[in-house]
Amino acid sequence: MAEKPQPLHVVYCGVCGLPPEYCEFGPDFEKCKPWLIQNAPDLYPDLLKEAEAKAKEADKISGQLQSTSISDGSSASKPEEVKRLPGGKVKKKEKQEIIIEKVTRNKRKCITTVKGLELFGVKLSDASKKLGKKFATGASVVKGPTEKEQIDVQGDIAYDIVDFITETWPDVPEAAIYFIEDGKKVPAV
Repeated sequence: MAEKPQPLHVVYCGVCGLPPEYCEFGPDFEKCKPWLIQNAPDLYPDLLKEAEAKAKEADKISGQLQSTSISDGSSASKPEEVKRLPGGKVKKKEKQEIIIEKVTRNKRKCITTVKGLELFGVKLSDASKKLGKKFATGASVVKGPTEKEQIDVQGDIAYDIVDFITETWPDVPEAAIYFIEDGKKVPAV
């Protein structure tokens, strides 16, 4: 008589919840790496080598920093953090600019999209309320196609909105405001 099949014991990543062999395809592979090195080193031997190389490099750098701080008599400044994307590419710093785009729908109806206000310290929910009151129209905070929040305002207010933004939020320079016209970025000034 044949034995009953027993259930398999599957280990799941403590960070993303996927099986360890699928972590590299998950949303946060960089965050999973320390967990994988500790709990599943046989699946990703490259990660183990990479971690050892980084540890050696960090030791070398800390040794250099200690020797320079001892010889200078002053503490060394903290190096600027660089965000890295998967594959080792360096993430570029976001430009502080506001992009205004007019999207036409149903022939005569328009939506004006405002992107980048949050880069100047403006709270988007408050900004959408102010825009809605000023232009007597609907305005809402929406997630854009690149997973960043933007403000959608009903109506064609693209040229009036520049003056309103610079008057309401003095931290925003007029030179940082751009329009998207025919697929090209054009300065609002």
